[in-house]
Amino acid sequence: MSRDVGDRLDDVIRACGVIRRYVDDDALPEDLVYDAVRMRLVEIGEAVRMLPSAVTSAEPGIPWSRVSLLGERLTRRYFDTTPAVVFGTARVDVPSLCAAVHRLRAAHA
Repeated sequence: MSRDVGDRLDDVIRACGVIRRYVDDDALPEDLVYDAVRMRLVEIGEAVRMLPSAVTSAEPGIPWSRVSLLGERLTRRYFDTTPAVVFGTARVDVPSLCAAVHRLRAAHA
């Protein structure tokens, strides 16, 4: 199935929203949130990896190449990914990424 730029941007927006809900829900066990956030970060990395640089260049403040490597890092180097890194990414980096992707999505409506 082929996915266009809008679909991929929507995937990132959805994953960011879910991550926010997970980290904001104090009733969820931390290990469950850690696993769920890692999976959503993998999704974000894969979606971003497929975005053309002509699209991402409109938001130069985002380190797109690092974002696109998230999936690889979290799946192939899982053993050196700590909860502090995952939760820090979720709380600090994901909101900025989400705002940038919303702007890109508005430009590609």
